[in-house]
Amino acid sequence: MVQVRALQPINTDGSINLDGWLDHVLGMDPALDREALKQACEFAKMAEQQANAAQNLWGEGTSSYQTGLEIAEILADLKLDQDSLVAAVVYRGVREGKIPLADVNERFGPVVAKLIEGVLRMAAISASLNSRESLVLGTQAQVENLRKMLVAMVDDVRVALIKLAERTCAIRAVKSADDEKRHRVAREVFDIYAPLAHRLGIGHIKWELEDLSFRYLEPEQYKQIAQLLHERRLDREQYIANVVQQLKDELAATGVDADIDGRAKHIYSIWRKMQRKGLQFSQIYDVRAVRVLVPEMRDCYTALGIVHTLWRHIPKEFDDYIANPKENGYRSLHTAVIGPDGKVLEVQIRTHAMHEEAELGVCAHWRYKGTDVKATSSHYEEKISWLRQVLEWHEELGDIGGLADQLRVDIEPDRVYVFTPDGHAIDLPKGATPLDFAYRVHTEIGHNCRGAKINGRIVPLNYSLQTGEQVEIITSKQGSPSRDWLNPNLGYITTSRARAKIVHWFKLQARDQNVAAGKAMIERELGRLDLPPVDYDKLAEKANVRAAEDMFAALGAGDLRLAHLVNLAQQLVEPERGFDQLELIPKRGSPHKPGKRGDIQIQGVGNLLTQMAGCCQPLPGDPIVGYITQGRGVSIHRQDCASVLQLSGREPERIIQVNWGPIPEKTYPVNIMIRAYDRAGLLRDVSQVLLNERINVLSVNTRSNKEDSTAQMSLTIEIPGLDALGRLLARVSQLPNIIEAKRQRAT
Repeated sequence: MVQVRALQPINTDGSINLDGWLDHVLGMDPALDREALKQACEFAKMAEQQANAAQNLWGEGTSSYQTGLEIAEILADLKLDQDSLVAAVVYRGVREGKIPLADVNERFGPVVAKLIEGVLRMAAISASLNSRESLVLGTQAQVENLRKMLVAMVDDVRVALIKLAERTCAIRAVKSADDEKRHRVAREVFDIYAPLAHRLGIGHIKWELEDLSFRYLEPEQYKQIAQLLHERRLDREQYIANVVQQLKDELAATGVDADIDGRAKHIYSIWRKMQRKGLQFSQIYDVRAVRVLVPEMRDCYTALGIVHTLWRHIPKEFDDYIANPKENGYRSLHTAVIGPDGKVLEVQIRTHAMHEEAELGVCAHWRYKGTDVKATSSHYEEKISWLRQVLEWHEELGDIGGLADQLRVDIEPDRVYVFTPDGHAIDLPKGATPLDFAYRVHTEIGHNCRGAKINGRIVPLNYSLQTGEQVEIITSKQGSPSRDWLNPNLGYITTSRARAKIVHWFKLQARDQNVAAGKAMIERELGRLDLPPVDYDKLAEKANVRAAEDMFAALGAGDLRLAHLVNLAQQLVEPERGFDQLELIPKRGSPHKPGKRGDIQIQGVGNLLTQMAGCCQPLPGDPIVGYITQGRGVSIHRQDCASVLQLSGREPERIIQVNWGPIPEKTYPVNIMIRAYDRAGLLRDVSQVLLNERINVLSVNTRSNKEDSTAQMSLTIEIPGLDALGRLLARVSQLPNIIEAKRQRAT
């Protein structure tokens, strides 16, 4: 287990001997750049001295410089690269405001600065756990949300490892702190970072984090087990040494080259096993344990036979995970025996390859141990798998810097994880809005919502939430939902939960209000889309509603969708046109009409008149070529057509390459009119909406009226359908100063 503080060399004046520290770190990894690391240490030390001098804080508080060295030493033991160690040395200085991140970027480069920035983002989790409500962390689901959010924020495995090392230093440092701080840090480490270390297969970090957390969270149980272990510590160490030597001699005599070491089961693991199986301390067979690593699989069974020859096997305490691997692929032999002096001893036997696979490979202990809840998010598991791959390949290749860039993948998150003002994590679907968040927290908060703040900044209610943001909902005591929230064109809500709550609220309102509101909604939308008057009774019949009034009530209560009624109204206007919803404006002529057999794209020429050759009658998907005729455009043939083979021999210059193209999406030219109070940037904002909705603009005409300070914009755009037109007009209507935005019939 890494114990940094005890290893730091000290000068006679009590300061850290930097050269001695560098000797120790380079002893763990000679590939490190001593001079670059020394410059980072001196930079961090100077920044701390200057900050302390400015605030008269000499000798007070925890040294960010010393903590940086501790973090870097843990990372050196994990064989991380130069940039990671430099980032570790200066990280605490940046976090405490002693070193600007811009200075780090300028002095040590963008890679180091990006690593520190990533660790700072992860610090949001520590901040979220500082509130008193979070000391108990609510439910297990709350803890799991925080874990998932942590992983979602990590794009580089080195960020996670730096944060783990920093939290290891943090929990070591709280030994002399007050009980409240010890409990708070221990809770955070135990719930978040020990499971993360476990999932990443970093066993010695995981054990230390678990034991120290357990020490502060359950002090009585910790002391009880520690005393039982301490009574036997010297005897146990000598006992293990004797067992290791005896087993080495026996294996060597049979020609098996084995690496054997003893281990003491860590305290939390002992307590957890006692609780899970209802055992007494004396019944824990693996308090004394040795692990045997051999070159080949056959050596495993040879070693097992020798162990069982030397000592008596305990019945029902043997597991062959080589012949029958665990579901995750874990392989090893486990046996418990009555060792020398009649003491119980556990022996694990595996090959070196199995050991590497178990510690850092894809089938490490984190799945079958079950120390935390199994994640349900496929993205979360993909990200964890990716992090483990980087660690695994780093062990083989040694260059985690370049490797991380090669392995970086763009896994699209399926959830976002945001904080309440009290620090609780809430998970929502990607694209969720503050209104979705409000209804997720509590129905009344959603009903009374009048605004939202993200990280203290006011945002629109249709803002898309991002992972790691803190969301605060602004409410009104007399608030109520708006029917606009149910309009999908406005993008206020994305979750079915929020929609159901809003619809239920409107159902409880007076029927007369719903009728009036529903009628106003359909009339306004039909007017905005410039559709002809509709017989509402016939529309109600088409919508499978008894009468127009019932249809209005259902629309006002949210049971009917406005877009659905508009589509039905369009079909009533010209039923023979079916779902071609914008046929009221004729489409402009096109120089080329795709035939029934598919559209033809002619490489390097553009749109020309094309015709299918009658000799071979090519079908979409056939390999084809084009032949330039005289006056009849391009004739399309199969590549194996006898006629075109003869033509290519006589007139090869008239043979061109062609290919089947996709049938283009139908679009319709539509005129729209926008009236607004004139202001600077109006055209720019409208253009941005058109860009966001991916609308092609054919023409624009803008006129300003100086007398009433208004502006009128007439645009001709290409629209794929009525739904897209309704969404565009709704988005434009939300812009500041807009008076109206509606469709305008061609004259």
